[in-house]
Amino acid sequence: GDFIDVLRNASSVMSAGARTLNGLSGDVRIPKKLTAASAGWIASEGGASSESEMTVGNISMVPRTLGAFTDATRQLLVQSSMDVENLIRDDLAQAIALAIDLAALEGSGSSGQPTGILNTTGVNTVTNFAAANPTFAEVVTLETAVANDNALSGNLAYILPSAMYGALKTTEKASGTAQFVAEPGGTINGYRAIISNQGTAGNLYFGNFSDCLVGFFGGVDIKVDPYSLSTSGGVRIVALAMMDVAIRHAVSFAFGNDG
Repeated sequence: GDFIDVLRNASSVMSAGARTLNGLSGDVRIPKKLTAASAGWIASEGGASSESEMTVGNISMVPRTLGAFTDATRQLLVQSSMDVENLIRDDLAQAIALAIDLAALEGSGSSGQPTGILNTTGVNTVTNFAAANPTFAEVVTLETAVANDNALSGNLAYILPSAMYGALKTTEKASGTAQFVAEPGGTINGYRAIISNQGTAGNLYFGNFSDCLVGFFGGVDIKVDPYSLSTSGGVRIVALAMMDVAIRHAVSFAFGNDG
C-alpha cells in the first residue's frame, strides 16, 4: 500500500472528449459527405435549376499495433510482498493508454503510428504567436479559425502544456483589467482548458474533440512469457493493443505555437 508510483502525463485528447469505437474488426470504412448539394434560382418560367450534387467519400481505420513489456526478475517474484503481476499489468496498461492518447494528438502517420490531429491534412493553423506564450487575442484566433469553417460545436476545448497554462494565469486579457487569459474554473476564452504535457512544448490546440475517433480492435492483450528469461528464472510480461485514429472533420481543429 505504500508503493510509490511514477508521476505520469495527464491524458489530453481522451480527457477532451474524443469518441471511442470499441470492438472493431478488420479495416473500417466510415462514410462521409464531402460536399453538399446547393440550390439555384430558376431564371424564367419552365427553366431548369442548376445542378449541384453532393459527393460522398469515407474515412478509414486499420489495425495498428502498440506494444510494451516489462521483465520481472526471479528475486522480485520470490521476495516481494506485493502482487507483482497486477502491479506490472497496471503499469503496462497505463503506458499503453498514454501512448494511444499521444498518438491521437500528435501521431506522425509513419513507422506504424496513426495520424493524429497535429499531422492531419486540413487542420487549421493560425499565425505564429509573437512570443513563447500566446496573448488573449492569439488564443481567440484558434476559435475563430474553427468558427469560420462552421465547426464550432461539440466537445470544444483547448489543450495546452502546464508551462503555458501557468503563464496564461498571469497574462492579462487587456492591460490593467486584472482579467487573465486562464480564467477561474479552469477555462480559457470560455472553453475547458485541458492541461497536459503529452504534446510538444509550446503547442496550443483547440477544437471539437468528439470529431477525433479512437478505434479499438479488441482490448489490451497481456501475456506472461516464461521462456525469454528462463535461464535466470525471470518472466517477461507483454502488453499489446490494436487501434487507430480517424478525424471526422480536419477543420474542427486548430493549432498554433510560437513557430
